[in-house]
Amino acid sequence: MIDHLSLSDRSKYACALRASALVENGMKVGLGTGSTAYWLVYHLAQRARSEGLKFVGVPTSNKTREQAQAEGLKLISMDDAGRLDITIDGADEFDQSMNLIKGGGGAHLQEKIVAFGSDRMVVIADETKKVNKLGKFPLPVEV
Repeated sequence: MIDHLSLSDRSKYACALRASALVENGMKVGLGTGSTAYWLVYHLAQRARSEGLKFVGVPTSNKTREQAQAEGLKLISMDDAGRLDITIDGADEFDQSMNLIKGGGGAHLQEKIVAFGSDRMVVIADETKKVNKLGKFPLPVEV
């Protein structure tokens, strides 16, 4: 499956696979946005099919919603979810102190709402997102 992927995509695939193991039956899960979160949704759908994993997802963007629906995942809105058990999302960049910038994909507000409504927030990122100083990626601004 991953043989045709670039090195960066293989890293994202692996990060998302590891993070997908944090999801347990009955959880309410915030589903992030972006290239690494894409692989998270993929792996969760694989687990739902192969292991019978049952959870509900709250997508942070239309793109994630469309992918999750296409994969057959059960989705609910944040309004209907109440508190989430976990949100797993990517980052645009992070530094060695684990400070990060996220939201550059245009879903900043929804990502923030879902993250604050979660008992646990897990950020997944591969080594291509690591920088010495934050600011290489444009900083999203909420207006």
